[in-house]
Order: sequence, then C-alpha cells, then structure tokens
Amino acid sequence: MRTVNEVSKLTGVSIRTLQYYDKIGLLIPAMRTDAGYRLYDDTALERLQQILLFRELEFPLSDIRAMLEAPDFDRKKALTQQVELLTLKKQRLEAIIEAACELIDKGDIIMGFKAFDTKTIEEYKARAKAEWGTTKEYAEYAEKTGDRSAEDEKNTANDLMKVFAEFGALREHPADSPDVQSQVKKLQRFITDNYYNCSDDMLMSLGNMYSADDEFKQNIDSAGGAGTADLVTRAISAYISSK
Repeated sequence: MRTVNEVSKLTGVSIRTLQYYDKIGLLIPAMRTDAGYRLYDDTALERLQQILLFRELEFPLSDIRAMLEAPDFDRKKALTQQVELLTLKKQRLEAIIEAACELIDKGDIIMGFKAFDTKTIEEYKARAKAEWGTTKEYAEYAEKTGDRSAEDEKNTANDLMKVFAEFGALREHPADSPDVQSQVKKLQRFITDNYYNCSDDMLMSLGNMYSADDEFKQNIDSAGGAGTADLVTRAISAYISSK
C-alpha cells in the first residue's frame, strides 16, 4: 500500500489531483487508515496509469470514467489504442518541428498547414471511444448515470461494495444455500436498478469476470474478505444453473 503522498511522488500527479479523482469517483483508494488517510494498492496504480494515458490523449475525465467502467472494457486493447494515438501525436509534433525548422532555414516563407491538422487524431479518438459504447448495456449505463453527480456516483459504487461485503459475511455458507442465493438476487437487482438491465446472461458474464479479473477480484475481496469474489462467482453459477 502507498500513501497519497507516495503516489504523488511516484507518478508526478499532485496530491490535490489525486484527491479530486477520489472525489469524482475516478480513482478511489483501495482503503483508508483509521485516521482517514488514503492508501493505494497496485490495482489502483494500474487504473491511474490508464487515466494518465487517456488524459495525455486529452480525453475528458467523464469520458475516461465511462470507458474504464464499461462492462466490456479491455485494458490490453485500450493500451494498444493509446499507443497508436500517441504515435499519431508524435508524428504530428515531428511534422510541426520539421516545418518550423524549414521556416528558420528558408526565412520568411509561408509554410504549409498540413502539420497542424488534427483531423486524423480526432477521428481515431472518436473510434477508440466508440469501442466502449457499442453494447446496449453500455448505452443504458450511460443513460442511467449521465445525470448523477460525482458524489451520487461514488455513493452508488460504495453501495455496490456493501453488497459484496454482505457476500463476505456468508463465505462459510455453500454457494447454493438459500442465504447466498438470496444475495445473488440482490446483486442482480442492484445492477439493474443502478447501471443497466442485468439479464441472466449478463450476470453470468459478470460472475466469471469477478474471479478471473484481478482488479475486480481484489476490489471485491477488499470489501468482503479473501475468497469473496470466488464465492460470488460460484453462487452466480449455481443461481443460473438452478433456473
């Protein structure tokens, strides 16, 4: 775990910015000390890297949060897109430098303006952003969360973690026990009410992801204790199989 001061020194991101990211629900610390100090784990740092890359590409914070929280977000795919976008920016800057040097060498000559054209970059950014908005679940997610304040969004995320914490209290119970199965229904209702229609197929996909994806697993286990994510996955599987 790293303190907010340590993360600031490591990444060059100011403490005030890290505090703001927490306030708007973009980068929530893994935990807080009894005194209320923020602590960040490796999962939080990985998310911060994604945020910084998207910021370097001038994506608005609201778009970054939506993309990172999209149900089908793929970190590796996003990184590939980011590299391609950064390469386009590099090529554009090199063209501008070359044009400026040419102006110095040749004197007062009107240069071409093609180097300053950002159309290609903007078109690619639009396509990259669209990658995470093609599912009906994402569209519903965007509609349901669009009018929420940052504080509302953070409270909703905290309430979701409380649902996983309740799973954690049931870790000694069989995955197909009535109490655990009731909790699965509660999770499905919560996602439907607050994010998007959580069909049985979507619930099953989420269940597989909760234990397979390191970031999800760490967050869920942080809320409910070690083994919670695995219980949720098994409980969802039992729930779907019983239908």
